[in-house]
Parts: sequence; C-alpha cells; structure tokens
Amino acid sequence: MGMGKRARAFIASAILASTALFTAAPGWAQELVGQPTPGGIGLQPAASPLKVEAHIFHDAILMPIITVICLLVLGLLMWIVFRYNKRRNPVPAKWSHNTTIEIIWTVVPVLILIFIALFSFRLLFAYHDMPEPDLTVKVTGNQWNWTYEYPDHGVGEYVSNQLPEDEAIAQGVPFRLAADEPMVVPVGQVVQLLITASDVIHAVALPAFGLKTDAIPGRVNETWFRADRTGVFYGQCSELCGVDHAFMPIQINVVTQAEFEAWVAGRGGAMPGAEPAEDAANDASASEVEATETEVAPAADAAEAAQ
Repeated sequence: MGMGKRARAFIASAILASTALFTAAPGWAQELVGQPTPGGIGLQPAASPLKVEAHIFHDAILMPIITVICLLVLGLLMWIVFRYNKRRNPVPAKWSHNTTIEIIWTVVPVLILIFIALFSFRLLFAYHDMPEPDLTVKVTGNQWNWTYEYPDHGVGEYVSNQLPEDEAIAQGVPFRLAADEPMVVPVGQVVQLLITASDVIHAVALPAFGLKTDAIPGRVNETWFRADRTGVFYGQCSELCGVDHAFMPIQINVVTQAEFEAWVAGRGGAMPGAEPAEDAANDASASEVEATETEVAPAADAAEAAQ
C-alpha cells in the first residue's frame, strides 16, 4: 500500500510540475513576430491565414490527443510497475493473451488516426487550393543563396545573400536570418511562389507564413501565402544542401501597396498593365521630338514660300 501512495504522489508532482512549466512559460520571453523567440516553447505567431489554420490544427487537435495518450501510457506503466512487480506477485500469472484488450488497442489507434486525418487533409487541401494570385515570385535556391524574380512586374532576377554580421549588428537585425536583398511583397495580397533550384535540393521554410516547400533542380514546386500584417519575417533553407547550408536565410518584407509599387519602380519594373518607367520616358521623349518636328515643319514651309 505504501508503494501505491508513493506512485500516486510521484504522478501528482509530475502533473503539477508540468502545469507550472506551461503556466510560467509566457513570463519567460515576449513572443517575437517573424523570428524565433529566445526561450520560447511554442510555434511562432501566425502572420497568414494558412498558418492560423495550422496553429488550430496543432493546438486544438494534435496537442490534446498527444497529451491524453502520453498521460494514459504513463499511468499504465506506473500501474503495471507498482501493481505487478515481483514483490507483490511472487508467483507469475499463467495467462498471456486477452482478445478484448487486443481488439481495443488495435481499433482505437485506427479511429484516432482517422480523426486526425479529417483535419489534416482539410489543411492540406487549403494549401493546394490557391486563390487567384495577385503577384508571382520565382524563387531559386543556389549553393548558397537565393535569387528572386518578379515576372509579372518586369523585375529581373536578383541575388539575396546573408547580411554580414557587422551590418546585422549595426542595423539591429538577427544575424544569420537577415538578408541583404529581401523578397518584398504587399500586405493582404495572394503571393504565388514558384520554387526551384539550380544545383542541389534546397527548401523554402518561413514559419510565420507556414511555408515549407522543397526547391528541386529541374522541377518547379508551387505554394502561396497571404500576409495579414506588415513587417519583416525570417526563414531559412531547411534542406541539408552543403557546407554553407546554415548561411541561406530567407527574409520577406511585407509592405503597403504604395511602398511595394515604389519598390517595383525602383527596380526598373512596373505594375501589371502599366508601362515601365523607362518605356514611359522613351515614349515621352518621342512625343516631344514629334511635337517639335510638327512645330518646325510649318515654319520651314513658310520660309520656302517666301523665297
């Protein structure tokens, strides 16, 4: 009987310690948006509708099931250890099978997996059911950097490398996560990512948006996101791609529509349906020349008539 009391006390203290751990966790660190939180124990705050759905799936479906299973298994182990040990059972039992229990521990896990699959497939379909994209960004993984291209906006391919440590410290941004040339997208717009690689397999991973898609040479994978707030969001290559794998950060700057249009214009591009700045300037020059020629022609005709 004394052993049973000690077992119950041990289980109770473990539960209390776990409760205190999760209760005190928010006080350890203030959650950072778009980057890892030192001392954090949960998922990064969601910044897109898909990641919100992923949080619900994790927090409301998976975690309760995992917790119940872990506590059940722990309870069964403790009960068997203390109730059926050698001192309490000097003569072992002769039976070895129980059909009812074997049916239960086969059927119940199957039902649990089916229940999880209902929500898992729903989330998976949401990732593949992309709305009409507002803009497309081609992402190419290289050893060891990223290149971005905006085909619909006339922004040519540019290289994004890790920001040097001294510059990261000077700017107050996280080293090994900040990039010198980030991807820039407008807030609230559906962004289609066309992801590939030029050499080996890489992977685009950005936790705040729920992105994790392989970049494979000779193949184009597709994913999408819609940022619900402005800010700077960080990710990394999550596929072991070589000796400098750890130095391939992904930085996405989410800006307002006006700021995005200004950025596109600064890159020599233009919004779909609008002329690039360079072409508009050329057209304006051509119009000026044509107007000048039109004005000069009558004057020349008049001079010839006078002669």
